[in-house]
Amino acid sequence: MSPISRKLVFAAQYLVIAGGGGSSSSGGGYYGGGGAGGYRANVVGENSGGGAAAEASLLLLKASYTVTVGAGGPATTNGANSVLASIISTGGGRGGSPSTGAQAGGSGGGGFEPSGAGGAGTPSQGFLGKSGTSESGGGGGAGEAGGTDAQRSGGDGVASSITGSSVTRGGGGSGGGNSAVAGGDGGGGAGGPGPLAGAANTGGGAGAQAAGSGRAGGSGVVIFSLPTQAIVTFSGGVTQTSAIVGSNRVYTVTATSTTDETVTIS
Repeated sequence: MSPISRKLVFAAQYLVIAGGGGSSSSGGGYYGGGGAGGYRANVVGENSGGGAAAEASLLLLKASYTVTVGAGGPATTNGANSVLASIISTGGGRGGSPSTGAQAGGSGGGGFEPSGAGGAGTPSQGFLGKSGTSESGGGGGAGEAGGTDAQRSGGDGVASSITGSSVTRGGGGSGGGNSAVAGGDGGGGAGGPGPLAGAANTGGGAGAQAAGSGRAGGSGVVIFSLPTQAIVTFSGGVTQTSAIVGSNRVYTVTATSTTDETVTIS
């Protein structure tokens, strides 16, 4: 067997979403919603985050690669990055309060009422958060900016059918106020008197409220698809499932216990 045939290369499709940003928990007034975790995808015919087209093909040799699922940011904290080999998605930005302004991230956090600036999104990963006005601002989503539907609303995420059915992920959290506002489609937390955390394994941003406890962003997820002839194993700290979709096997990694976990292709 030639050296080339022994070193097969596999084309991988992927969806790598970072942890969503938390909402702030100090200061006074109405707080901004958390931004969604960065959304990167190369699935043919679908979009990546921030309005970008699908990314380029990812070719993986028989080797070991880093895989990390970013945790959602606790209150007042950005989300953590998610990683697959060379693909790194940036954690979502925290929502703003008067003492802890909104932060940039995969998608940016929303600004506090009345004048807090929204955080910037990362190009090709997510959108900016809405700045505060007479109301707080919604966190940015993977598919649209915070405040697109209404001042406090979190931005919507992006849909993908990599697992065989369409699922929207990467929604921004909605800003705080006296009334409830649903989070952005794709796991964004609702904002208002009873704010909600971002949904797990969506990278959704946290919903916000008035002065009081912040909420956590949703954890991210790493999903990738390889031809069925590829033999894939994971290190012990990886939580994952797999399923056959067409001629490929799709692996969904929902948690990693450290940032040093690996996936090995042989």
